[in-house]
Amino acid sequence: MSASSTRPSYAAVLRTPHATRTFTAALVGRLSYGMVSLAVMLAVSRATGSYAVAGIVMALFGAASVFLSPLRAALVDRHGPRRALLPMAALYAGLLGTLAAATWRPGAPAPLLGTVAVAAGACTPPLGPTMRAVWGELVTDRRLLQRAYSLDGVAEELLFVSGPLLVGVVVGFAPPAAGVAVSALLVGIGTLAFVTSPVVKSVAVRASRVRARTRIERGLVRPVVVAAGVGLALGGVDLLVLAFAGQRGHGDDTVAWIFAALSAGSAVGGLLYGAVEWRAGTRVRLPALTAGLGLALAVAGFAPGLATLTAAVVCAGFFVAPALTTAYLVADESAAPGARVQAGAWVNTAVNAGISTGAAAAGLLVGRLPLEAGFALAGGAALLAAVAVGVGTRYPRALPQERKQEQEHEEEQKAETEAGAAEQARERR
Repeated sequence: MSASSTRPSYAAVLRTPHATRTFTAALVGRLSYGMVSLAVMLAVSRATGSYAVAGIVMALFGAASVFLSPLRAALVDRHGPRRALLPMAALYAGLLGTLAAATWRPGAPAPLLGTVAVAAGACTPPLGPTMRAVWGELVTDRRLLQRAYSLDGVAEELLFVSGPLLVGVVVGFAPPAAGVAVSALLVGIGTLAFVTSPVVKSVAVRASRVRARTRIERGLVRPVVVAAGVGLALGGVDLLVLAFAGQRGHGDDTVAWIFAALSAGSAVGGLLYGAVEWRAGTRVRLPALTAGLGLALAVAGFAPGLATLTAAVVCAGFFVAPALTTAYLVADESAAPGARVQAGAWVNTAVNAGISTGAAAAGLLVGRLPLEAGFALAGGAALLAAVAVGVGTRYPRALPQERKQEQEHEEEQKAETEAGAAEQARERR
């Protein structure tokens, strides 16, 4: 299962045994998350005739999904992906199906929709954090793991771009509730295919052996702070770009292209970042990349026109996926052997909570402050996070420490593999 002897590249990542099958299955399930927000928003607004109700239902769904994510991830760490993810996915898909049925025709009561949405959000299976933990099982070479995480981050970025487009296709010939139903179907099929992968089964064996050791390390604070700072910055930028375009008489279609440019910049930056052999350690790269994002956003506020703003947003996007990829790498390095899914979930939760908070703050400040100040505050959130995690970083290269961590990581995995094989041999006897 080890790929430590393979030359680091994206092709090498996908050539790793079981990698393509497992990753594809996870992406099918995660495509549901790219679709569900818009699909639920459209379905609830159509069923109730109220955008306010749709907004409240989506807020409840999002809050339950985001803030309970570490708890669900802890269940995966404790019981293994197969035993934890399948019940979650079944409940989540069933509740989304219930929501689709309730919103298929107008007249659904808002309290019912809110209750079902909260229940569905609470059961969202943590496929992203689990897949990143599985990458650690598939790939033991830390250089190759960087490429795996970069590939994962870029793919996730593309899912959240293509998801709304798929919803647009569905609602072109069916009610919006059909988009919710498709989301339910995707997560069910994807999760089932994911947990039946042989490598995911081996993760379950390891999880059952180390569940007593699950805990969150202090080193997780830095990637969580960075993720929250990146989320705050991105959440504020969405509304700031909308206001910028509105002041200059541009429509929503123009704004959509700017958002697409941000995602494209993030995807390109993530792929380039993963392909580079970095001399500096992850704990040094983490604040540097976050600071780059903050500076780019702060400068974007001084753009004289939409073309210049788009260029500045693309530059900011170059740092998004690399910063988050590095945050996930540091979280994985900091996690106890039985808490890797939970560590990734904390980073994921911090990003999403930051985006929600940043959007709310931007909504309060836009119109009260000049847009230049708004962009400066959005960039300042990322810069503040960079300063917070950069303080105390004493090793500009950190190579000896990382080699030690790599050796410890490989020794732990070797011991767990041998113990798991011995346990399976005893079961066969």
